[in-house]
Amino acid sequence: MKIYTLHKKQNLPITKEDAWAFLSSPKNLKTITPDYMGFHILSGADRPMFPGQIIQYIVTPVLGIKTKWVTEITHVKDHEYFVDEQRFGPYALWHHKHFIKEIDGGIEMEDIIDYKIPFGILGQLVHPILVKPKLEEIFNYRTTKLEELFGKYENP
Repeated sequence: MKIYTLHKKQNLPITKEDAWAFLSSPKNLKTITPDYMGFHILSGADRPMFPGQIIQYIVTPVLGIKTKWVTEITHVKDHEYFVDEQRFGPYALWHHKHFIKEIDGGIEMEDIIDYKIPFGILGQLVHPILVKPKLEEIFNYRTTKLEELFGKYENP
């Protein structure tokens, strides 16, 4: 059982309050997801984030195949971190930690995703040529989009 980890950090020139307000709202996921993925929230995004919250959405990650994805917000520490875990969807395991901390002149966002591909050895073979590059592409898009929305961080 191979578990992979994707680890990303990004600095933004905004306050912790502004970062939290944006990142902890499930409605903003669509804004930072590439359009070609057809991201559409079905339910669960009508309230501020809370532990136990279930969010259902449709996403089209590969080859135009629509996939239902259900995540649960399992942990929330206001203005510091939250964790979402897949309950139903394309991965055998998806555990995504989001951290926000103040730095000089802004905030540092850190994402740590632990995930497992289904289909055993076949999934492991597909990971480096399809899954990992697609996840990198999605998170690179998020980096660019967040800089468009909030500006580029300049170390003071």
